[in-house]
Amino acid sequence: MADSLQSRLLPLRQQIDTLDEQILGLLNQRAKAAQAVGDIKLDFDLDGPVLKPEREAMVIRRLQSLNQGPFTAQAIDAVWTQIISTCRGLESVLTVAYLGPQGSFSEQAALEHFGHAVTRVRCDSFDEVFRAVEAGQADVGMVPVENSTEGAVNRTLDLLLNSPLKVLGERSIKIHHNLMTQSGTLDGVTRIMAHPQALAQCQAWLTQHCPKLMRDAASSNGEAARIASQDPTVAAIAGATAAQAWDLQVVASGIQDDPQNRTRFLAVGAIETLPSGRDKTSIILAVPNRAGAVYDMLAPLAANKVSMTRLESRPARTGQWEYYFYVDLQGHLNEPAVAQTLADLKKQVAFFKVLGSYPSQ
Repeated sequence: MADSLQSRLLPLRQQIDTLDEQILGLLNQRAKAAQAVGDIKLDFDLDGPVLKPEREAMVIRRLQSLNQGPFTAQAIDAVWTQIISTCRGLESVLTVAYLGPQGSFSEQAALEHFGHAVTRVRCDSFDEVFRAVEAGQADVGMVPVENSTEGAVNRTLDLLLNSPLKVLGERSIKIHHNLMTQSGTLDGVTRIMAHPQALAQCQAWLTQHCPKLMRDAASSNGEAARIASQDPTVAAIAGATAAQAWDLQVVASGIQDDPQNRTRFLAVGAIETLPSGRDKTSIILAVPNRAGAVYDMLAPLAANKVSMTRLESRPARTGQWEYYFYVDLQGHLNEPAVAQTLADLKKQVAFFKVLGSYPSQ
Protein backbone atom coordinates (compact mmCIF):
# COMPACT_ATOMS: atom_id res chain seq x y z
CA MET A 1 0.00 0.00 0.00
CA ALA A 2 2.70 2.48 1.04
CA ASP A 3 4.90 1.52 -1.94
CA SER A 4 1.94 1.98 -4.31
CA LEU A 5 1.20 5.43 -2.85
CA GLN A 6 4.81 6.54 -3.14
CA SER A 7 5.12 5.24 -6.70
CA ARG A 8 2.15 7.38 -7.73
CA LEU A 9 3.28 10.47 -5.82
CA LEU A 10 6.94 10.38 -6.86
CA PRO A 11 6.53 11.44 -10.54
CA LEU A 12 4.17 14.25 -9.53
CA ARG A 13 6.61 15.52 -6.93
CA GLN A 14 9.43 15.34 -9.48
CA GLN A 15 7.25 17.33 -11.89
CA ILE A 16 6.59 19.95 -9.21
CA ASP A 17 10.32 20.20 -8.49
CA THR A 18 11.04 20.73 -12.19
CA LEU A 19 8.31 23.36 -12.49
CA ASP A 20 9.61 25.15 -9.39
CA GLU A 21 13.06 25.34 -10.96
CA GLN A 22 11.57 26.78 -14.15
CA ILE A 23 9.53 29.32 -12.15
CA LEU A 24 12.66 30.32 -10.22
CA GLY A 25 14.54 30.89 -13.46
CA LEU A 26 11.71 33.00 -14.88
CA LEU A 27 11.47 35.03 -11.68
CA ASN A 28 15.15 35.87 -11.89
CA GLN A 29 14.74 36.83 -15.56
CA ARG A 30 11.90 39.14 -14.56
CA ALA A 31 14.01 40.65 -11.80
CA LYS A 32 16.84 41.35 -14.26
CA ALA A 33 14.38 43.00 -16.66
CA ALA A 34 13.12 45.20 -13.80
CA GLN A 35 16.70 46.17 -12.99
CA ALA A 36 17.26 47.03 -16.65
CA VAL A 37 14.25 49.36 -16.51
CA GLY A 38 15.84 51.13 -13.56
CA ASP A 39 19.14 51.45 -15.43
CA ILE A 40 17.38 53.04 -18.41
CA LYS A 41 15.69 55.55 -16.10
CA LEU A 42 19.12 56.49 -14.75
CA ASP A 43 20.50 56.88 -18.28
CA PHE A 44 17.73 59.36 -19.06
CA ASP A 45 18.10 61.04 -15.66
CA LEU A 46 14.52 60.16 -14.71
CA ASP A 47 14.36 60.67 -10.97
CA GLY A 48 10.69 59.80 -10.51
CA PRO A 49 9.21 57.45 -7.91
CA VAL A 50 9.93 53.76 -8.28
CA LEU A 51 6.31 53.04 -7.30
CA LYS A 52 3.95 53.10 -10.30
CA PRO A 53 0.50 52.19 -8.96
CA GLU A 54 -1.21 52.30 -12.35
CA ARG A 55 1.41 50.05 -13.98
CA GLU A 56 1.28 47.53 -11.14
CA ALA A 57 -2.52 47.41 -11.29
CA MET A 58 -2.46 46.90 -15.07
CA VAL A 59 0.04 44.03 -14.80
CA ILE A 60 -2.11 42.15 -12.29
CA ARG A 61 -5.40 42.80 -14.11
CA ARG A 62 -3.91 41.59 -17.39
CA LEU A 63 -2.79 38.33 -15.83
CA GLN A 64 -6.19 37.86 -14.16
CA SER A 65 -7.87 38.30 -17.55
CA LEU A 66 -5.57 35.68 -19.11
CA ASN A 67 -5.96 33.23 -16.25
CA GLN A 68 -7.71 29.93 -16.96
CA GLY A 69 -7.36 28.46 -13.45
CA PRO A 70 -7.24 26.69 -11.14
CA PHE A 71 -5.31 29.67 -9.73
CA THR A 72 -7.90 32.21 -8.52
CA ALA A 73 -7.90 35.92 -9.35
CA GLN A 74 -7.28 36.62 -5.66
CA ALA A 75 -4.28 34.28 -5.65
CA ILE A 76 -2.83 36.01 -8.72
CA ASP A 77 -3.16 39.36 -6.94
CA ALA A 78 -1.39 38.02 -3.86
CA VAL A 79 1.43 36.26 -5.72
CA TRP A 80 2.17 39.00 -8.24
CA THR A 81 1.95 41.75 -5.65
CA GLN A 82 4.85 40.02 -3.90
CA ILE A 83 6.74 39.46 -7.16
CA ILE A 84 6.32 43.12 -8.11
CA SER A 85 7.31 44.19 -4.59
CA THR A 86 10.51 42.15 -4.73
CA CYS A 87 11.44 43.41 -8.18
CA ARG A 88 10.63 47.00 -7.16
CA GLY A 89 12.86 46.55 -4.13
CA LEU A 90 15.85 45.71 -6.34
CA GLU A 91 15.64 49.26 -7.68
CA SER A 92 14.64 51.01 -4.44
CA VAL A 93 13.01 49.62 -1.28
CA LEU A 94 9.68 51.30 -0.57
CA THR A 95 9.17 52.68 2.94
CA VAL A 96 5.58 52.25 4.20
CA ALA A 97 4.06 53.90 7.29
CA TYR A 98 0.97 52.53 9.04
CA LEU A 99 -0.69 52.26 12.42
CA GLY A 100 1.24 49.69 14.46
CA PRO A 101 2.67 47.85 16.24
CA GLN A 102 3.19 44.44 14.66
CA GLY A 103 0.03 42.50 13.91
CA SER A 104 -2.35 45.39 13.23
CA PHE A 105 -4.92 45.27 10.43
CA SER A 106 -3.21 48.36 8.99
CA GLU A 107 -0.02 46.31 8.68
CA GLN A 108 -1.98 43.55 6.95
CA ALA A 109 -3.48 46.02 4.47
CA ALA A 110 -0.09 47.63 3.81
CA LEU A 111 1.62 44.31 3.10
CA GLU A 112 -1.25 43.02 0.97
CA HIS A 113 -1.12 46.21 -1.10
CA PHE A 114 2.62 46.87 -1.40
CA GLY A 115 4.05 43.40 -0.78
CA HIS A 116 6.53 42.32 1.89
CA ALA A 117 9.69 43.68 0.24
CA VAL A 118 9.27 47.03 1.98
CA THR A 119 10.68 48.88 4.96
CA ARG A 120 8.01 49.11 7.65
CA VAL A 121 7.42 52.26 9.69
CA ARG A 122 5.05 51.47 12.54
CA CYS A 123 3.29 54.56 13.92
CA ASP A 124 1.35 55.24 17.11
CA SER A 125 -1.48 57.19 15.44
CA PHE A 126 -3.01 58.10 12.09
CA ASP A 127 -1.58 61.60 12.57
CA GLU A 128 1.91 60.15 12.81
CA VAL A 129 1.37 58.15 9.60
CA PHE A 130 0.58 61.36 7.71
CA ARG A 131 3.46 63.24 9.35
CA ALA A 132 5.94 60.48 8.45
CA VAL A 133 4.98 60.61 4.77
CA GLU A 134 4.79 64.40 4.63
CA ALA A 135 8.25 64.69 6.23
CA GLY A 136 9.78 62.16 3.84
CA GLN A 137 10.39 59.58 6.57
CA ALA A 138 8.20 57.19 4.59
CA ASP A 139 7.39 57.01 0.87
CA VAL A 140 3.75 56.07 1.38
CA GLY A 141 1.25 55.51 4.16
CA MET A 142 -1.72 53.19 4.65
CA VAL A 143 -4.73 54.35 6.68
CA PRO A 144 -8.29 53.02 7.19
CA VAL A 145 -11.04 55.24 5.80
CA GLU A 146 -14.27 53.29 6.30
CA ASN A 147 -15.65 50.12 7.83
CA SER A 148 -18.70 48.23 6.63
CA THR A 149 -20.09 48.06 10.18
CA GLU A 150 -19.07 51.34 11.82
CA GLY A 151 -18.84 53.62 8.79
CA ALA A 152 -16.24 56.34 8.23
CA VAL A 153 -12.99 56.62 10.18
CA ASN A 154 -13.40 60.28 11.07
CA ARG A 155 -9.80 61.02 12.02
CA THR A 156 -8.63 59.86 8.60
CA LEU A 157 -11.21 62.11 6.92
CA ASP A 158 -9.97 65.10 8.92
CA LEU A 159 -6.35 64.37 8.02
CA LEU A 160 -7.16 64.00 4.32
CA LEU A 161 -8.83 67.42 4.41
CA ASN A 162 -5.72 69.23 5.66
CA SER A 163 -2.87 67.15 4.23
CA PRO A 164 -1.07 67.82 0.92
CA LEU A 165 -0.77 64.06 0.35
CA LYS A 166 -2.58 62.34 -2.51
CA VAL A 167 -4.57 59.12 -2.47
CA LEU A 168 -2.74 56.65 -4.71
CA GLY A 169 -4.46 53.34 -4.00
CA GLU A 170 -7.07 51.42 -2.03
CA ARG A 171 -7.25 48.04 -0.35
CA SER A 172 -10.33 46.41 1.19
CA ILE A 173 -9.71 43.54 3.61
CA LYS A 174 -11.96 41.24 5.57
CA ILE A 175 -11.79 41.93 9.29
CA HIS A 176 -11.89 38.80 11.45
CA HIS A 177 -11.64 39.72 15.12
CA ASN A 178 -10.32 37.26 17.68
CA LEU A 179 -10.30 37.45 21.48
CA MET A 180 -6.86 36.42 22.76
CA THR A 181 -4.96 36.10 26.04
CA GLN A 182 -1.72 34.66 27.32
CA SER A 183 -3.41 31.49 28.55
CA GLY A 184 -6.12 30.99 25.94
CA THR A 185 -8.79 31.40 28.63
CA LEU A 186 -10.43 34.31 30.43
CA ASP A 187 -9.26 33.12 33.85
CA GLY A 188 -7.98 36.14 35.78
CA VAL A 189 -8.87 38.56 32.98
CA THR A 190 -10.42 41.85 34.15
CA ARG A 191 -10.50 43.96 30.98
CA ILE A 192 -10.65 43.72 27.21
CA MET A 193 -8.56 46.06 25.05
CA ALA A 194 -8.81 46.99 21.37
CA HIS A 195 -9.01 49.94 19.04
CA PRO A 196 -12.36 51.77 19.56
CA GLN A 197 -13.54 50.68 16.11
CA ALA A 198 -12.87 47.03 16.95
CA LEU A 199 -14.71 47.31 20.28
CA ALA A 200 -17.69 48.78 18.43
CA GLN A 201 -17.59 46.05 15.78
CA CYS A 202 -17.76 43.35 18.50
CA GLN A 203 -20.07 45.01 21.02
CA ALA A 204 -22.98 42.54 20.70
CA TRP A 205 -20.69 39.52 21.14
CA LEU A 206 -18.90 41.13 24.07
CA THR A 207 -22.17 42.06 25.78
CA GLN A 208 -23.41 38.49 25.46
CA HIS A 209 -20.23 36.63 26.41
CA CYS A 210 -18.20 39.06 28.54
CA PRO A 211 -20.71 41.44 30.14
CA LYS A 212 -18.71 41.97 33.35
CA LEU A 213 -15.31 42.70 31.79
CA MET A 214 -14.22 46.32 31.38
CA ARG A 215 -13.54 47.53 27.84
CA ASP A 216 -10.57 49.83 27.33
CA ALA A 217 -9.49 51.57 24.13
CA ALA A 218 -6.02 51.05 22.67
CA SER A 219 -4.31 53.01 19.91
CA SER A 220 -4.50 49.92 17.70
CA ASN A 221 -5.42 46.24 17.94
CA GLY A 222 -1.73 45.40 17.58
CA GLU A 223 -0.98 47.58 20.60
CA ALA A 224 -3.74 45.82 22.55
CA ALA A 225 -2.15 42.48 21.69
CA ARG A 226 1.25 43.75 22.80
CA ILE A 227 -0.18 44.85 26.16
CA ALA A 228 -1.97 41.51 26.59
CA SER A 229 1.31 39.69 25.95
CA GLN A 230 2.73 41.44 29.04
CA ASP A 231 -0.35 41.50 31.28
CA PRO A 232 -2.31 38.30 32.06
CA THR A 233 -5.31 40.37 33.24
CA VAL A 234 -5.82 41.78 29.73
CA ALA A 235 -7.60 40.16 26.80
CA ALA A 236 -7.04 41.72 23.38
CA ILE A 237 -9.19 41.86 20.28
CA ALA A 238 -7.04 41.56 17.16
CA GLY A 239 -6.37 39.56 14.03
CA ALA A 240 -4.76 36.13 13.85
CA THR A 241 -1.41 37.63 12.82
CA ALA A 242 -1.30 39.58 16.09
CA ALA A 243 -1.75 36.37 18.07
CA GLN A 244 1.24 34.88 16.25
CA ALA A 245 3.31 38.05 16.57
CA TRP A 246 2.79 38.38 20.33
CA ASP A 247 2.58 34.68 21.26
CA LEU A 248 -1.02 34.84 22.43
CA GLN A 249 -3.66 32.12 22.48
CA VAL A 250 -7.07 32.61 20.87
CA VAL A 251 -9.98 32.36 23.31
CA ALA A 252 -12.68 32.88 20.66
CA SER A 253 -12.41 33.56 16.93
CA GLY A 254 -14.66 35.46 14.56
CA ILE A 255 -16.28 37.57 17.29
CA GLN A 256 -17.18 40.48 15.00
CA ASP A 257 -20.94 41.13 14.96
CA ASP A 258 -21.05 41.24 11.14
CA PRO A 259 -19.53 38.12 9.52
CA GLN A 260 -18.95 40.15 6.34
CA ASN A 261 -17.11 42.90 8.23
CA ARG A 262 -14.63 44.72 5.96
CA THR A 263 -12.42 47.79 6.23
CA ARG A 264 -11.31 49.89 3.29
CA PHE A 265 -7.83 51.39 3.49
CA LEU A 266 -6.29 54.18 1.42
CA ALA A 267 -2.67 54.43 0.37
CA VAL A 268 -1.40 58.02 0.54
CA GLY A 269 1.74 59.69 -0.76
CA ALA A 270 3.12 62.42 -2.97
CA ILE A 271 2.70 60.45 -6.21
CA GLU A 272 0.44 61.56 -9.06
CA THR A 273 -1.05 58.32 -10.40
CA LEU A 274 -1.73 57.97 -14.13
CA PRO A 275 -4.85 56.23 -15.57
CA SER A 276 -4.90 52.44 -15.22
CA GLY A 277 -8.11 51.78 -17.14
CA ARG A 278 -10.28 51.26 -14.06
CA ASP A 279 -9.89 54.08 -11.56
CA LYS A 280 -11.53 56.13 -8.86
CA THR A 281 -11.20 59.82 -8.10
CA SER A 282 -11.72 61.06 -4.54
CA ILE A 283 -12.65 64.69 -3.84
CA ILE A 284 -13.81 66.87 -0.94
CA LEU A 285 -16.51 69.50 -1.45
CA ALA A 286 -18.37 72.07 0.61
CA VAL A 287 -21.42 73.94 -0.63
CA PRO A 288 -22.84 77.38 0.18
CA ASN A 289 -25.43 77.40 2.96
CA ARG A 290 -28.52 77.83 0.77
CA ALA A 291 -31.54 75.80 -0.31
CA GLY A 292 -30.83 73.25 -3.02
CA ALA A 293 -27.05 73.56 -2.74
CA VAL A 294 -26.44 69.80 -2.33
CA TYR A 295 -28.74 69.01 -5.25
CA ASP A 296 -26.85 71.52 -7.42
CA MET A 297 -23.57 69.98 -6.28
CA LEU A 298 -24.58 66.59 -7.69
CA ALA A 299 -25.96 67.95 -10.98
CA PRO A 300 -22.61 67.97 -12.87
CA LEU A 301 -22.25 64.24 -12.23
CA ALA A 302 -25.50 63.48 -13.98
CA ALA A 303 -24.82 65.98 -16.76
CA ASN A 304 -21.45 64.36 -17.57
CA LYS A 305 -22.60 60.76 -16.86
CA VAL A 306 -20.02 60.21 -14.13
CA SER A 307 -20.97 57.68 -11.44
CA MET A 308 -20.58 58.41 -7.74
CA THR A 309 -19.61 55.39 -5.64
CA ARG A 310 -19.46 57.05 -2.22
CA LEU A 311 -20.77 60.15 -0.47
CA GLU A 312 -19.78 60.86 3.13
CA SER A 313 -20.47 64.04 5.11
CA ARG A 314 -18.32 65.45 7.90
CA PRO A 315 -19.06 68.54 10.05
CA ALA A 316 -16.88 71.53 9.14
CA ARG A 317 -16.51 72.49 12.85
CA THR A 318 -17.53 76.09 12.20
CA GLY A 319 -20.54 75.98 14.52
CA GLN A 320 -22.77 76.91 11.58
CA TRP A 321 -24.03 73.40 10.74
CA GLU A 322 -21.83 73.33 7.63
CA TYR A 323 -20.42 70.11 6.19
CA TYR A 324 -17.64 68.78 4.01
CA PHE A 325 -18.67 66.10 1.55
CA TYR A 326 -16.23 63.30 0.72
CA VAL A 327 -17.06 61.92 -2.71
CA ASP A 328 -15.66 59.01 -4.73
CA LEU A 329 -16.21 59.09 -8.48
CA GLN A 330 -15.67 56.38 -11.07
CA GLY A 331 -12.91 57.29 -13.50
CA HIS A 332 -9.60 59.18 -13.57
CA LEU A 333 -9.30 62.95 -13.43
CA ASN A 334 -7.47 62.84 -16.78
CA GLU A 335 -10.52 61.35 -18.49
CA PRO A 336 -12.60 64.00 -20.33
CA ALA A 337 -15.91 63.29 -18.56
CA VAL A 338 -14.33 63.34 -15.10
CA ALA A 339 -12.24 66.41 -15.91
CA GLN A 340 -15.35 68.28 -17.07
CA THR A 341 -17.26 67.21 -13.98
CA LEU A 342 -14.50 68.49 -11.72
CA ALA A 343 -14.34 71.79 -13.61
CA ASP A 344 -18.09 72.25 -13.29
CA LEU A 345 -18.03 71.41 -9.58
CA LYS A 346 -15.18 73.80 -8.87
CA LYS A 347 -17.22 76.69 -10.30
CA GLN A 348 -20.19 76.25 -7.98
CA VAL A 349 -18.96 74.89 -4.64
CA ALA A 350 -17.58 76.83 -1.68
CA PHE A 351 -14.66 74.42 -1.18
CA PHE A 352 -13.03 72.03 -3.65
CA LYS A 353 -10.12 69.61 -3.20
CA VAL A 354 -9.02 66.65 -5.31
CA LEU A 355 -7.56 63.94 -3.10
CA GLY A 356 -6.31 61.95 -6.07
CA SER A 357 -7.10 59.44 -8.79
CA TYR A 358 -5.99 55.84 -8.30
CA PRO A 359 -6.63 52.25 -9.49
CA SER A 360 -9.83 50.84 -8.03
CA GLN A 361 -9.53 47.45 -6.36
